[in-house]
Amino acid sequence: MTDEQHGAWKTFGERLVYDNRWVKVGLVDVEAPNGERWDYHVVHLARIAIALIVNDRDEVLMLWRYRFATDQWGYELLGGMVDDGEDSAVTAAREAAEESGWQPTGDPELLVSFEPLPGQVTALMDVYLWRSADRLGEPTDREEAGRVEWVPLARVTELARAQQLLGAGTLVSLLYFLNSRSDTPSP
Repeated sequence: MTDEQHGAWKTFGERLVYDNRWVKVGLVDVEAPNGERWDYHVVHLARIAIALIVNDRDEVLMLWRYRFATDQWGYELLGGMVDDGEDSAVTAAREAAEESGWQPTGDPELLVSFEPLPGQVTALMDVYLWRSADRLGEPTDREEAGRVEWVPLARVTELARAQQLLGAGTLVSLLYFLNSRSDTPSP
């Protein structure tokens, strides 16, 4: 048995118990490494595409907004659910323009993809980096209303400590980006 297989769970199928556009809940027939077998609850969320837009002043474009589920105000990167058949980079660019009024320009770089809660939730997040954006006007997505701001990257640690970076998508994306910059050797 290889190290990768050691501790693997076996699955024998899944039965959906709730299903809509935003969330699906399934009961997965599993067997744990200790041989016990039962139905395990798994929440399936839509794939999310995130736009990380950094300008030449070392600022990142974000929304200051309220999230009722956690009763929090804070900063969030731009992004949203990937529509069926849509490329996630296209989603990230579209959502950025709708939510902020800024259209990312140039070719996106896939910065990182990750699952934020793999123990019980599937929720793949793709993060794309752009180095510039053009101002189109006011945001067109009023449901995602917030204050659009260019926030200095130097504030990320302070905002994280104050719990003002909302969600794993924002926190992971920003910390990954900052860390990847420090790993890049100087010319």
